[in-house]
Amino acid sequence: MRIKIDKGLIEFAPENEDETTMMQVLWQLMVDCLRFNKKLVPVGEYIPQKKNLARFVIEG
Repeated sequence: MRIKIDKGLIEFAPENEDETTMMQVLWQLMVDCLRFNKKLVPVGEYIPQKKNLARFVIEG
């Protein structure tokens, strides 16, 4: 997955079929969050040297 950040715009570019499928799921989750006034909130910390994993929870 390629991620590009340009000021307030973030682009995710899937690089294989599995990532494309997961991007479709993520997209729908984000659309639902907007529709139902929910937030995607980071959980814990992201320190790649420790564990290369970022977690988020849907709140609201």
